[in-house]
Amino acid sequence: MTEPQDGLSIGRLAAAVGVNVETIRFYQRKGLLREPPRPPGGIRRYAANDTARVRFIKSAQRLGFSLDEVRHLLRLDEGMQCAAAAKLGARHLDEVRRRLRDLRRIEATLSKLLVRCGRGDESVACPLIAALHAGNKMDKTVG
Repeated sequence: MTEPQDGLSIGRLAAAVGVNVETIRFYQRKGLLREPPRPPGGIRRYAANDTARVRFIKSAQRLGFSLDEVRHLLRLDEGMQCAAAAKLGARHLDEVRRRLRDLRRIEATLSKLLVRCGRGDESVACPLIAALHAGNKMDKTVG
């Protein structure tokens, strides 16, 4: 069965972009995607630009942009505002780099704890569990 020329149903839109229908509805509730009017006795139809918009949203999310940042990028996309988009992108890149530093620190801490666990010569039953009990002092316990 082929879709009518006047657009896609919500189910077909979701399938075309690889999300479920609830994702489309969620984007609508968040103001990221328009909700087309429902014709009397009919179903809502989505246009090709709606498909492109959902793909844009998903691409931005894969890069780690929050929904608020995606909303801002969508507004910028409506005009030629590359400088503003670049500024938002630069702030996001700074945040990504901060998270990477945090992840590297976490990796190093876990790695050290697991080495200590493997030795089995500790005075505590499990260095990993002991470090978790220590909470904020964890980095100091593995230094």
